[in-house]
Amino acid sequence: MRMGGDNKFKVKLFADGADINEIVSVYEQGLVSGFTTNPTLMRKAGVKDYADFARNLLKKISDLPISFEVFSDDFSGMEREARKISRWGDSVYVKIPVTNTNGESSAELVRKLSKEGLKLNVTAIMTTSQVQTISEVLSPDTPSIVSVFAGRIADTGRDPIPIIKKSLKILAHLPHTELLWASSRELFNIFQADLAGCHIITVTNDILKKIPMIGRDLGELSLDTVKMFYSDARTAGYRI
Repeated sequence: MRMGGDNKFKVKLFADGADINEIVSVYEQGLVSGFTTNPTLMRKAGVKDYADFARNLLKKISDLPISFEVFSDDFSGMEREARKISRWGDSVYVKIPVTNTNGESSAELVRKLSKEGLKLNVTAIMTTSQVQTISEVLSPDTPSIVSVFAGRIADTGRDPIPIIKKSLKILAHLPHTELLWASSRELFNIFQADLAGCHIITVTNDILKKIPMIGRDLGELSLDTVKMFYSDARTAGYRI
């Protein structure tokens, strides 16, 4: 994928969001290779009917992977929802949280569903020990995604890159499993994920809008910033 100037990335961009109009717009621009969403994003976007939202989206986008998350907290409920979600389309990945709200591992559920051929996106992962646990239960024959929340790791003051690199080594024996850099905070995270060798990075629409800035002359950017400050002060009518 080529984005701006001579910048070339191997990491695949997935758009993260729940506004169906924005998702379709990004799809039509050809900027990304897939999509992710979650109940929190959907609530913020005003989605009222989960299944209806998903089916409407899949009518518009059926040729790229899209991840939809279960929302039950018990594993039997997660399994029931995962089976329903997986039937929505061939491009669908089912997001399973790495634990429930009691901190109990979802590994055995992941083992069962992955062995049966359900495409999973194991989410909310923060540690390499969690990656190790999930790597031991994913089927090597089933496409899957392991989502490490690098942005949230960085929010704690930790460098996520060593965790990403170690996670890649842990998952190396799974030919159909991809590591995803989740919860991106800024455009530079794309460069970091790419250099670390990550397979996928999720980015919000706000970050996607910054892609044309890649490689921009910093002197020009400085001047534009000065002009912005000047214009805003004039518009506000400030006086000293």
